[in-house]
Order: sequence, then C-alpha cells, then structure tokens
Amino acid sequence: MKLRKLLALTASTVAAFTMATSAWAANYKSEYKLSLVVGTAFPWGKGAEIWADMVRERTDGRINIKLYPGVSLVQGDQTREFTAIRQGVIDMAVGSTINWSPQIKQLNLFSLPFLMPDFKAVDALVQGKVGEQMFEFIEKGGVVPLAWGENGYRQISNSKHTITSPEDLKGLKLRVVGSPLFIDTFTALGANPTQMSWADAQPALATGAVDGQENPLSIFIGSKLQDVGQKYLTLWNYMSDPLIYVVNKQVWESWTEEDREIVAKAAQDAAKQQIQIARQGVTEDDSSLLDELEKAGVSVTSLTPEQHQAFVDATKSVTDKWKKTIGEDLVNQALKDIENR
Repeated sequence: MKLRKLLALTASTVAAFTMATSAWAANYKSEYKLSLVVGTAFPWGKGAEIWADMVRERTDGRINIKLYPGVSLVQGDQTREFTAIRQGVIDMAVGSTINWSPQIKQLNLFSLPFLMPDFKAVDALVQGKVGEQMFEFIEKGGVVPLAWGENGYRQISNSKHTITSPEDLKGLKLRVVGSPLFIDTFTALGANPTQMSWADAQPALATGAVDGQENPLSIFIGSKLQDVGQKYLTLWNYMSDPLIYVVNKQVWESWTEEDREIVAKAAQDAAKQQIQIARQGVTEDDSSLLDELEKAGVSVTSLTPEQHQAFVDATKSVTDKWKKTIGEDLVNQALKDIENR
C-alpha cells in the first residue's frame, strides 16, 4: 500500500513538473534578438558576444541569443534603437548612451564635452550614484538595465591637417551621431558637423563627402579608417562613451526569477571583461594601439595641457546650455563624484 502511494505521489509530481516545464517553455522564445551598432571584431561587439555565450551556457540553452550588428533591426538608424527595444522589436541590446540620449535625456550627461578627464572619472560616474540614477531613468523608460560597459574615449581624426586648437576645426566637415548635443559641441568649435549613421560614415569618408569623424581608437583601427583618408588623429579625450546591457521589459518578465538572475550576472561579468578589452592599448602603461596606428601611417597628436584647455574653454557654453536639459542636480552630482574619485 505504501509503495503504491509513493508511486502515485511520484507520478503526480512528475506530471506537475512536466506541466510547469511546458508552461515555462511556451513563454520562452527559440531565439532572442540582440542589437549592436558594430560587429564582434570590436570590443563593443565582443562584450555582447561574451554575454550571449555566457547566458546560453549558464541557462543550459534555455535562452539563446543571436547578435544583429549594424543596428540592422532598425535599418541602421542608431537613434531608433532604444525605442525599438521598448516596443519589443528588439529583445536585448548592448547600446551606447549617445544613441539612446534622444529618448533618455539624462544620458546626455556622458556627452558633455570634457566632463570626464580620465578612466577613474568614468568609473566614478557609472559605478556611483549617477550610474544608479541613470538605471532608474532607463527602467522608467520601459527597458531593464543590467550592467555598464564601455566604448571608450572618443578621439578626432580628419583628412586635411593636424588639429591642435579650435581654430584647426573651422570649416571641417565632420561626421557625428544624431545627437543635438554633438551638433552644438562641434558648431561651438567652428566645425561643420553632419549627422550620419556609422554605416553611411565610411563611404562618406572615402569619397571626401566629409573630412573627419570622432570615435574611440578601437573603432578607428577596427574600421581601418586610415584607408579612407583619416591620416591625422588628435588625442583629446573629449568624452567617453559608456555602454549599457539591457533587456526589453516584457522579455525580462517572461523569464523565471532564476533565469533573470543568471542573465543579469552574465551581463555584469561580460561587461567587466568588455571594459578590460576596450582599455587595452590606450593607457599610459599600454599604448600599443597608438603604435599600431603610427606604423599604419597615421599622424598621432597629443595635446599639451594648454592646448587641451583651449578646447574646454571653447565648449563651456555648450555645457552651460545642456545642464538644464540633463538636470542641474544630476550634473552637479557628477562633478562631485569626479572630484572625489
């Protein structure tokens, strides 16, 4: 009798587990679409690849992620990416604060010219109170943020001449992303900024439709911009571009609590690796990327403190203007965190 009861209990438990598993399986997609601006040859894309691989392995294949570089899910328009995540067109992303700033205005903080003087300043912001507040703004926007990554400090290059002062930018046609703050910054410096997706930028550089661009060194090298006329590079560290690992809210809520914890932890682990990769070759201790560029025939210029200050002074009006849009309290908190780094 006891044996029959035990067998019956076991059978009912198995049936309940099978039903629960079936219900769980019905809510999970066979593939989750992860959006990226660049491919896995770049540190940005490598971070997404690491995340996808970790999630697949740690969930035993329950969550399979496919990467879609070139923001192909929104026809290459980087500034539409956040809206598409919120709407469910995109399930997951490793995205740039620059590209998402039109929808989350506070993210423009990271694009303020010459706000973050070094990597310690970047870390102080994203890992401190400012980073926490930014995650709250993103979550209110309908997207679940999980971890901070890094695209790196953006440097300026062109095909005409060496840049060491704001006067050297006057009249240069420069490709910039679709952010009004970028337009204001380069207009203040006397340049002629042109909004353009990255997919369109390289052909434009090759044909001379634009004279220059600004991007992290990893993008410059990975895209071989020296082959499209970008012979003059100036290291001015005018801004660093944090990345954010996110999931669509409905997708996030469709997963079990256990899987949500796995995905979040994988995002944090992948982001740490990605930041290390992004900083390789661009620090005082390791300048191998600069050496690689010079060997490729690129003229690399570092600014003196006085030259750097001239750019800071020329863009002060931009910072003053955008403080109101971003939020003065948030900007002041950022300045405090940087000062105390």
